[in-house]
Amino acid sequence: MQNLLPKLGVDGRILEGIVTTRNEDDTVNISPMGPIVDASLTQFIFRPYRTSTTYQNLKRTSHGVFHVTDDVLLFAQAALGQPDPLPSLDGLVLIDACRWYAFEIKSLDDSQERTEIVANTVKSGCNRDFLGFNRAKHAVLEAAILATRVHLLPAADIRAELKRLESPLQKTASSEEKKAFAFLCNAIYHKIEQPA
Repeated sequence: MQNLLPKLGVDGRILEGIVTTRNEDDTVNISPMGPIVDASLTQFIFRPYRTSTTYQNLKRTSHGVFHVTDDVLLFAQAALGQPDPLPSLDGLVLIDACRWYAFEIKSLDDSQERTEIVANTVKSGCNRDFLGFNRAKHAVLEAAILATRVHLLPAADIRAELKRLESPLQKTASSEEKKAFAFLCNAIYHKIEQPA
């Protein structure tokens, strides 16, 4: 029986998480990524751009680790570069992640600017319970995604979206979400206000 890939909007959905891969110098690269997954998280369809470090590392090593976490500050920092300080690691596994899924690449198509990488879970684990999301955590996730697309969107649209995200943040945020959102806003506004 053929193992069918999850289809977005049918049996698959995009799950936002953090991917760790190994750089050429043996350091760890940490990136936010939203692969298409099925309910069992046994298969992933990653779609990184060919210019990304994650793509280059996956093409070279054929493996990485996908993490499910409720740490939105980590999402924010990873969206803008490597977190500083780096979170605690056990190999490629983020120690404070809720769940993790080590994967190996089954196929890689990089004929387009945005690649398609199909991977299968080879090992998984649970480090702690998932606290859950409130509206503020969702707002930070949306702002982190926005931060990775500043070069693709008009500045006016970015400002409007950040303004919209402020309302749920103000109503439901803890200091962690406020810190993550402020970090993202500062970086985004700095980028869009620079002369072209």
